[in-house]
Amino acid sequence: MPGRRNALYFLTIVCLLTALFTGRAELFNIAYVIGAVMCLSFVWTWLSLRGIALRRTTRTRRSQVGRVFQESFGVRKTGLFPKLWLEIRDHSDLPGHQASHIVPSLVSGKEHTWEVNTICAVRGEFQLGPITVVSGDPFGLFRSPRRIGATDRLLVYPMTVELNRVELPVGFLSGGDAQRRLTHQITTNASSIRDYVPGDSINRIHWRSTARTGDIMVKEFELDPLVDIWLFSDFSAGSLVEDPAAQRMRQSGGLAPSTYRLPPSTEEYGAIIAASLAKYFIDDERVVGYVAYTPYRQVFQPERGNRQLTRVLQALAVARSTSTLSLSEMLSLETHQFTRGATVMIVTSSLEMDWINEAQVMIRRGIRPICVFVDPQSFSSRLNSSELRGMLQLAKIPTLVARKDDDIAAALEQRPI
Repeated sequence: MPGRRNALYFLTIVCLLTALFTGRAELFNIAYVIGAVMCLSFVWTWLSLRGIALRRTTRTRRSQVGRVFQESFGVRKTGLFPKLWLEIRDHSDLPGHQASHIVPSLVSGKEHTWEVNTICAVRGEFQLGPITVVSGDPFGLFRSPRRIGATDRLLVYPMTVELNRVELPVGFLSGGDAQRRLTHQITTNASSIRDYVPGDSINRIHWRSTARTGDIMVKEFELDPLVDIWLFSDFSAGSLVEDPAAQRMRQSGGLAPSTYRLPPSTEEYGAIIAASLAKYFIDDERVVGYVAYTPYRQVFQPERGNRQLTRVLQALAVARSTSTLSLSEMLSLETHQFTRGATVMIVTSSLEMDWINEAQVMIRRGIRPICVFVDPQSFSSRLNSSELRGMLQLAKIPTLVARKDDDIAAALEQRPI
């Protein structure tokens, strides 16, 4: 396009100079025509971006790795000047989101629409927009960009896997051993469901199971309380181990999409494991708390319900292994808030031995730690995790081991060693 303009500039100058020296009127006319065409093209280009309305609709600002994120766009002509073509350039940083589009000639009163479906491949927070609208004249001499600076944010949760069971140690109770006995009283501990029988109160109905089965189902309650479950995610910088081929994106700091089934990073495995455990226990109506340093301290006190699950997933979506604190230091800072009988699931890939001492302190206080160990040796052959796993056995800390390319659901459903 600049080459065309330069050629016309040169031709106009040549015609004018030749006409001045020769006095031929035809050359003046050619120069005037070229100048008029260029002026008309410039005005056309300027008017081509006036009188248009652009619509961008996002169905949800929350998604999850593996799910499809949908956006719809629409362009409508609101002015009288014709629009021969428009180029919509989208500057979103969501990986794989191809929302740019060429809009053909617009007719008054009609809207040109298109839809973009993107499979979310990376967890994190991403920017949608801004948009640049480009148009030009029919001769292809000028182009005029117009930037629409409106932006929005999309939060992509980590992937979760479906778990059928997770074995936990029996927690301590202040009144003695857990009896695991059903009661007709309504307590805070729903243990199972059964068919409705006449006389059951309406507040015992389990509405989710009733809707799924079509029959009225009611909850069974246990006399003794179930212990709180804490998820302790280790996002310390020293525990991060990645495949050498893994690349991080500058905008979000997350791993770029790759051909691996799961991102080859202990950070990503830890996020998926923590998210899956949170979903499993909350779906099981257990009380779940969450602790992480990413690098700032994040603590969610134990709660039930989907609101707690949303909090945990939002925290895990943007969590990065940037904390300068070691796992041992994090545990020493947070152990005081764990109540006697609580179960603390420590998701880590750290090979440091000091945190085992902190876990033993927790045991002496009546807290039951479980280690979900993302084995860094499977991500880098230069590391050796056998000594740490041996120390965990000696300390009698139940351990679940997940390795690179393992089936995470199968790893979490196995009996702790």
